[in-house]
Amino acid sequence: MKSYLSSLIIGISIITTAFIFANTYKNRNDNKKSISVTGLGSKSFVSDLIVWSGSFGKKNMNLQKAYALLDNDQEVIQNYMLSKGLTNNNMIFSAVDISKEFKNTYDDEGNYAGKVFTGYKLTQSVQIESNDVELVESISREISELINKGIEFNSQNPRYYYTKLAELKLEMIAEATKDANSRAKNIAINAESKIGDLKYAKMGVFQIVAQNSSESYSWGGAFNTTSKRKTASITMKLEYELE
Repeated sequence: MKSYLSSLIIGISIITTAFIFANTYKNRNDNKKSISVTGLGSKSFVSDLIVWSGSFGKKNMNLQKAYALLDNDQEVIQNYMLSKGLTNNNMIFSAVDISKEFKNTYDDEGNYAGKVFTGYKLTQSVQIESNDVELVESISREISELINKGIEFNSQNPRYYYTKLAELKLEMIAEATKDANSRAKNIAINAESKIGDLKYAKMGVFQIVAQNSSESYSWGGAFNTTSKRKTASITMKLEYELE
């Protein structure tokens, strides 16, 4: 009986040892060494679309009179833009915003006596969009000419965009991938190894900042619209097996 038990224990031990050895060998093959690298792709470009806007308004005790005055201002602004080389397709006038304005009144002793209606304030805005960036820039700098015509025009700073951003992004992804691959090969050579199959690839944050500036990058992605000349960048993280 003891001989039988001894043989059984020995047999179980052999099977267990064989299983552990096989599993260890399998895990060794599953956990191949790998290398992770990050590549950078960047492109500088000049914006090909400008968006510029401004607002104007009129105030009058009579609503119809206020509308008539504002309508006249809109016509003057529209004709001014046309005379500068823009077209009606470049201009978008917003709906008119109407508000009633009041002022506080006080009695001779300085006590609050209520509000008094001072008139209807009508405001409207116009947005200019054009691919002729230089033309709109020039108009925005000369907008004081409208003020000389008696129009209170509040101009905003132009915003700059690029209409071929999708194509540019593809170019940068290819550049970043190539850069990451080159880095991985150099590291592998220095480690007396070589890269194998690609295991993982992930695109990083897409950033657009002003060209030659100290503008900070953002984890969520920066998108500069205040500068005409910009630099876009993107990263690609790749993981390769090592052979």
